[in-house]
Amino acid sequence: MSIGSLTGKTVLITGGARRVGAVIARTLHAAGANLVVHYRRSASEAAQLADELNDRRTNSAVTMQADLLDIAKLPSLVEFAQRTFGGLDVLVNNASSFYPTPIGEITPAAWDDLVGSNLKVPLFLSQAAAPALRKSNGLIVNIVDIHSLRPLRNYTVYCAAKAGLHMLTRSLAKELGPEIRVNGISPGPVMWPEGQSDDGARAKIVESTILKRMGTPEDIARTVLFFASSAPFITGQILAVDGGRSVAW
Repeated sequence: MSIGSLTGKTVLITGGARRVGAVIARTLHAAGANLVVHYRRSASEAAQLADELNDRRTNSAVTMQADLLDIAKLPSLVEFAQRTFGGLDVLVNNASSFYPTPIGEITPAAWDDLVGSNLKVPLFLSQAAAPALRKSNGLIVNIVDIHSLRPLRNYTVYCAAKAGLHMLTRSLAKELGPEIRVNGISPGPVMWPEGQSDDGARAKIVESTILKRMGTPEDIARTVLFFASSAPFITGQILAVDGGRSVAW
């Protein structure tokens, strides 16, 4: 990839219709990329995002619905990107389930969902995308979490899944190099989970950062852009974008 520009490159982002995923999509599109925006249930948000991006640059964004936990359907996402834009250059494994699983209340269904979305899907989608990414000397970016290394109380299954994704990122870099780079981003407090309204807990989290403030989805998006456009000699790395929380913890 040429440094500084994604013009003519194709990006597939999972969970790209809302929240941080949508900001990543807008940021990479602004750098010149064509976007395949995956969604599961957010059809209207995905359509609105694609319309917005296509208004800025005609025929530059499409959407695709899929339940990623249906592993057999994952190759169709890659095939759709190739048919639509002629190839695939960047895969962003962003889609994730996140909710508490206190010990004593963990169910097999919660395990399957949390480990599935945060670890199993990134593995099998990366595997499906690898042949296309080899042709383009492409990139995989996994959205990990600072809690992949420091557990969050009551989120045992989620933390275990993200810890697996942390190691998967490094392992895939070794397995898929030299043609494909694989890196990860571990966000800190950049956007509160939907439904979380505990102001005291929020203030405590912000205070635990070195910078004493929240980050933004744009901080994550700019880091994805950095890996995609300006870091051709970086692979196997997980970058914490957390205001220093992982240092000060």
